[in-house]
Amino acid sequence: MLSAIPPGSAVASGSDTLKILIADDSDSDRLILQAMLRKQGHEVVTAVDGMDAVERFRAERPQIVLLDALMPRMDGREAARRIKALAGEALVPIIFLTSLSDAEELADCLAAGGDDFLSKPYNRIIIEAKINAFNRMRMMHATVQAQRDHIRERNEQLLLEQKTARRVFENVAHRGCLEAGNIRYLMSPLSIFNGDVLFACPKPSGGMHIFLGDFTGHGLPAAIGAMPLAEIFYGMTSKGFPIADVLREINQKLKRILPTGMFCCGAMIDMNLQLQEVEVWNGGLPAGYLIRTDGSRVRLVSDHLPLGVLPAERFSPECVRYTLLRDERVLFCSDGILEATNGNEEMFGEARLLEVLDNCDSPDKVFDELTLAVRRFTGSVESRDDISLVEVAMVPEKMLDVHQSVISTGLTGPSDWRCAYELRDETLSTFNPLPLLLHICMEAPGLRLCSGQIYTILAEMFSNALEHGILRLSSTLKGSASGFSRYYEERERRLKQVGNHFIRFELEHISQENGGRLLIACEDSGPGFDYTHQEECPQASAPYGGRGIMLLRQLCDSVVYCGSGNRIEAAFEWSFQQRSMGKH
Repeated sequence: MLSAIPPGSAVASGSDTLKILIADDSDSDRLILQAMLRKQGHEVVTAVDGMDAVERFRAERPQIVLLDALMPRMDGREAARRIKALAGEALVPIIFLTSLSDAEELADCLAAGGDDFLSKPYNRIIIEAKINAFNRMRMMHATVQAQRDHIRERNEQLLLEQKTARRVFENVAHRGCLEAGNIRYLMSPLSIFNGDVLFACPKPSGGMHIFLGDFTGHGLPAAIGAMPLAEIFYGMTSKGFPIADVLREINQKLKRILPTGMFCCGAMIDMNLQLQEVEVWNGGLPAGYLIRTDGSRVRLVSDHLPLGVLPAERFSPECVRYTLLRDERVLFCSDGILEATNGNEEMFGEARLLEVLDNCDSPDKVFDELTLAVRRFTGSVESRDDISLVEVAMVPEKMLDVHQSVISTGLTGPSDWRCAYELRDETLSTFNPLPLLLHICMEAPGLRLCSGQIYTILAEMFSNALEHGILRLSSTLKGSASGFSRYYEERERRLKQVGNHFIRFELEHISQENGGRLLIACEDSGPGFDYTHQEECPQASAPYGGRGIMLLRQLCDSVVYCGSGNRIEAAFEWSFQQRSMGKH
């Protein structure tokens, strides 16, 4: 059986002394050539016919072969074919020894694997020149092969490293709620690592954050920024930080770690399913669209620079807020959609995207129609950029089976503890204590299963104390959409004037046999209110926020007012099996 010469054999030698096989059935011709080559310093192996030549080549591994074209048992052409097969990828020059003059016969020798000819009678100078020339060619071929093999090994190593990094990245980046029923997305990576990123994470207070980003570049360089971005996005969202704080932290991190000229174009969406509101921030991505059920749409243009460009003091996380009806949706894509090309080098472009939106008769068909239009347009043309598309629909929160992911830790938290936390004066208008308070509560490991309920309890207590206890705002303003806007405008105005006030939280956790009991007290420096009427009629509207009080009663095992109504104490009991929303 024929076998290829293994790498590292004598065929790859760069020595000036060569091993040369002479195959000729003429004893005199064979002896003449042997004498010439040995005088030139080469080692000579001889064979008397084609069959012998193949066997000697297999045994001796010569680097150049001088082969007579006409020999008994096996002619030179067949021997050449077998020797080339044995040589495999190695270059073993075969020089035919011939007195043939017919052009077709000479061509057959070359077709069989021959590289050149030596005509009889032999010329010593010509033989030496040809052997030296073919030796240089052989050495160059061996160098190219070695470089090719080195490149292949390095490429395989790089691909293995990228696949390993990809697995790590996916473990970091694909927690969350991308598979929620109101999210549809398309991610078409150009390389192992996609320069585009898409994250979605439920908020402890309900609803979700969604982020679509497009890093400069592709492959591993793009992932350098994507991994810390994912950690910040999921970590801060799951702890209850608002969209503005998440954006600030992402921008500051990317600005610090990315080299000059590398950044992330991105759009972030805060979807509040309970209030049917959406906040949108767009920094460098193509314009997104808010698609209404009546057929109209709102263009969500980029009014910020990409993330990682501006320093913290110049960065703006300001979002645009919209009210959405049920089944209305937000659509964003990366520039890979607009820059997708067909066979004529035409780009898909925004005009074709708008044509799809114009011709779609229902918001729930937009995603399918757009992806189909892009595929039809590009046909079999390979994409030059990563293609990403995401659509988020407004649906009732109760329709989604979205659970806050619990991030496990190797640390063992305290089971029994107590702490107090107080905000004073202007800090009340500039700092949101909820993520910090939630983090403190989550130190009890089993309590992490109830992070959503705990966040809601803390949020309701804090908003009631700040907005109704200190700012003295009335919930009756929230009776309409316009009243809701006036409520928050007045809230911002009064916050700027707040002073000589405080809000104090007292937290205590007591371990129990199958779980624990979390005691939360919230006290503000406001004048309080007559809570006796509220306790008698818990569903009635009260100056202290009737909806919040009703929600607290549903979530907690007990809710008690103290003093003049400016202190509220709640108890939350939990077990190691995740408890459902509401009381046991």
